[in-house]
Amino acid sequence: MKTYKTQCPELRAQLKRDVVYKAQIKSSSDAADFFRQLFDESIDIYESFFVIFLNQANNTIGWYRVSQGGITGTVADVRLVMKKALDVLATSMIICHNHPSGQLKPSQADINLTDKFIEAGKILEIKLIDHIILTTESFFSFADEGKI
Repeated sequence: MKTYKTQCPELRAQLKRDVVYKAQIKSSSDAADFFRQLFDESIDIYESFFVIFLNQANNTIGWYRVSQGGITGTVADVRLVMKKALDVLATSMIICHNHPSGQLKPSQADINLTDKFIEAGKILEIKLIDHIILTTESFFSFADEGKI
C-alpha cells in the first residue's frame, strides 16, 4: 500500500513547495486511497474535511485539513479552501469528507457544498475534479456518479 501522507505534505505555508514525491491521482480509487491515509482511527467517530491540491498533470501539490467536526457534521468554508488553492497555484482539487455513520449516500448539504465548489472553481479556473465521501469500508465518488 502506498503511503501518500509521507510523500505529500500538508500545506501550512503560502506558495511554499518543498521537494516531495508527487502522487498522481488517476482515478477516484487513487483519491480515496490518498484521503484514507489522512484520517486516523477516528474515521468512524467524527467528521473531517480534507482537500488535495493538484497541478495540471494531476500530481499532488499538497493536502490540507479544512476542518474536524463532530459526530454528525463538519464545516467547510469554500472561500478559505479557494484561498489556499490560489496560494499554492493549484489548477484543480479534490475534496473529501467522511460519514462516521457508514452511510455512503450524499446528503443534500453535501450536494449543495459540491455545487458551491464547482461554481467558485469556474470563476477562479480551479477545477473541482471530485468530491469523495469515505466510510470505514468504502467510498462514494461524485465524479463516478456523474454529479460533477
